[in-house]
Amino acid sequence: MNYVPPKGPKRGMSIYSYSDLFSLGLTLEDAFKEMYDMGVHGVEILANSHIDGYPELTDEFLEKWHTLCEKYEIIPAEYGHWIDGRMWKDRMLTVDEAVEYLENDFKIAHALGFHCLRTKQTVINGTLDPVENWREIIDAATPAALKYDVVMLPEIHLPTVLEQKMVQDFVEYIDKTGTKAFGLNIDFGVFSPQPNPRTGLVRYSKPEALIPLLPYVKCCHAKFTSMVPSDDEYMFREEWIPYPEVIKILKDNGWDGWMMAEYEGKNRGDEAYLSEVLHEHQILMKNCLGY
Repeated sequence: MNYVPPKGPKRGMSIYSYSDLFSLGLTLEDAFKEMYDMGVHGVEILANSHIDGYPELTDEFLEKWHTLCEKYEIIPAEYGHWIDGRMWKDRMLTVDEAVEYLENDFKIAHALGFHCLRTKQTVINGTLDPVENWREIIDAATPAALKYDVVMLPEIHLPTVLEQKMVQDFVEYIDKTGTKAFGLNIDFGVFSPQPNPRTGLVRYSKPEALIPLLPYVKCCHAKFTSMVPSDDEYMFREEWIPYPEVIKILKDNGWDGWMMAEYEGKNRGDEAYLSEVLHEHQILMKNCLGY
């Protein structure tokens, strides 16, 4: 592979953006080809959606994966997976059971070349607080995470905001333990003042709230829902999320990591429309970055 990623914020793509098209016949190679055409090199996959035969990893998929990554200069940037704590109706998973599922994902992610894992834990309320024993689960999973050189990243996204106690609990855990196996994934949707479609409430964080969290942030979801033309140097803007301000904070503070474009707007099953909006978003991010 000839591509060498730059230091600083980098442009990636969550294959989740193509989810509706996968059900219509889009292949992983189709997505990789379009990413290559857009100059996007980092990829996020969702384990249960994009790995043939998951939760097993077949030799056939592993060979195909590495072949496609080499062909299209794709770097495995983030692996999305879940701890399905409610898989049983009458009880939650025990710590040992949760760790067993986690370790299986650690092995798969490592074999595919991923280091950052977007580890989504079971939530217990509408503000996405995790199960009460999340510390015990992370503690127990840490030896395996270190063995397979992966870091678990809970995703912080609306209706959670950066000032929420849950986020501070995560930070305090990292500081107290000194762990190298746990960090944060920040979803740019937390900076959107768009009303929640279910509640009508407006809860969001200002971009500067990100600054004290950056030492803990290993990856970001560059969420977007609506791209519109712009008369300034960026050519396009996200209607609700202040991308120039957010990316400037990342650059000015020396943050080095992947921003995974994640489209959650309309018409995701319209291939032509989706391609257009993904290209517009990449133009915005490229112009904000200057590379």
